[in-house]
Amino acid sequence: MKNIKIIITSFIIGFGLLSFTAKNNENTVKEKYSFIRSEKGYEIGDEATDFKLKNIDGKMVSLGDYKSAKGFIIIFTCNHCPYAKKYEDRIIALDKKYKEQGYPVIAINPNDPNVQPEDGYQQMIERAKQKGFTFPYLVDEGQKIYPQYGATKTPHVFILQKENGKNIVKYIGAIDNNYDNPNDVSEYYAQDAVNALLKGEPVKMTKTVAIGCTVKVKK
Repeated sequence: MKNIKIIITSFIIGFGLLSFTAKNNENTVKEKYSFIRSEKGYEIGDEATDFKLKNIDGKMVSLGDYKSAKGFIIIFTCNHCPYAKKYEDRIIALDKKYKEQGYPVIAINPNDPNVQPEDGYQQMIERAKQKGFTFPYLVDEGQKIYPQYGATKTPHVFILQKENGKNIVKYIGAIDNNYDNPNDVSEYYAQDAVNALLKGEPVKMTKTVAIGCTVKVKK
């Protein structure tokens, strides 16, 4: 009788441990799945949350600061990347053309300076001065913002439109279809998207493949 009680007790304990382990495994899977979804970034039609990042002038900048803006041209870019350098003049041109029409450029450097020293904060200040940037050049300290957006390259463009107080993603991808030579561009993706939004029309090409350097993250 005593042996039977021991067997039954052992069975109950074992079953309880099995259930606990299974539940823990289930929670681990959910956590991993949730992490994967959060790293995926925005899709067209998603609401982009605001941020507060340090600009090269030392001031903190957020989308909420732009009360009269109709939307934003968010561009993840950096100092060192050859692709980003090729696009700098075109990014300045985009800002000059569309800032007064309600779509300013907001540039964000997503790279970890410990991995790529050329993308350090002081180097950002020097590069912006050298090129005459007309837009904020923000540092993604802690690399918390670029994963929310899903940026994977520099440069990587996200065009947002204000709708009922929300910043809605309308375009994701490249600036145009020729990083190497602006004179050979035949498709102006970012420009066409903003022009359509200004006219109240839907964006025809909502997603393209961003061409550039990978975001530098400490492994």
